[in-house]
Amino acid sequence: MGSGPGADQHQALDALTVGIERKKVNWILDLDIRGFFDNINHEQLVQYVEQRIADPRILRLIRKWLKAGVMEDGGWKATEVGTPQGSSISPLLANVYLHYALDLWVVARRRRARGDVILVRYADDAVLGFENRDEAESLRRELQEQLRKVGLELHPEKTRLMEFGRFAASNRKRRGEGKPETFDFLGFTHMCGRTRTTGRFTVRRKTIGKRMRAKLQEIRQKLRQRMHDAVPETGKWLRSVVQGYFNYHAVPGNGKRLLAFRDAVSRYWRQTLRRRSQRSRIDWERMERLVRRWIPSVRILHPYPSVRFDAIHPR
Repeated sequence: MGSGPGADQHQALDALTVGIERKKVNWILDLDIRGFFDNINHEQLVQYVEQRIADPRILRLIRKWLKAGVMEDGGWKATEVGTPQGSSISPLLANVYLHYALDLWVVARRRRARGDVILVRYADDAVLGFENRDEAESLRRELQEQLRKVGLELHPEKTRLMEFGRFAASNRKRRGEGKPETFDFLGFTHMCGRTRTTGRFTVRRKTIGKRMRAKLQEIRQKLRQRMHDAVPETGKWLRSVVQGYFNYHAVPGNGKRLLAFRDAVSRYWRQTLRRRSQRSRIDWERMERLVRRWIPSVRILHPYPSVRFDAIHPR
């Protein structure tokens, strides 16, 4: 897949799955940093950037970006904290900020841990995995303190510690509890599963349902706006939208969600065409031909996480 859209996200997704499957992970701490982009401390950020970049011109430029402020309700507002959201520089600055405020701190803490600890982060989306529950709980407490020092805080309701990993299902069953909880990371819901052939533990992933429904609603709206466009024009547009969606979401094990996505898009297109020509009802055969011609069929485009991970990080 190389460096197409979402390539770094997919490297983070691979690292998370491989980390959970190969290390001793029994607990997942799903971090939610409250209003991250709004709360970055400018001076602190510039100090972090200075550790990476000596060029005063670049530092001046970054200060300018930060001072540039944000558009709000059509007016211009200078910002004292936060990074201009939606600007292409934001995820980059978020990375620098959290590299110092979170990653290096966790790495230092990990050296003192008795059990395995993993951290996977992309921009402000971060997940920690632990072997021991007590270490997960104490790190969570200390992390709240650490983030407070740099002007950030963990969202109390959305930050969750859950049992997850190879023993989670059997442990919970033994205690008479339900299936292990799931967590979301970079567009996918992560679940405890077993491989079909060998029955060994694996992390299963599927597109987050809520996100998929939102994307389909957006396509439906746009189809309505394009109701009177020529069929090939709409076909070309749909092809690129669906292909773009598949390029990110076509990971092993996600086939069902992709099929549901493709079916829904085809259904909405048919509804739009029927609306447009009340007289000539669009029959299924013609619709089938259109769908076959314009809408990409479902193919898994990404390798298994461990395959790509090992290719990028040879032992």
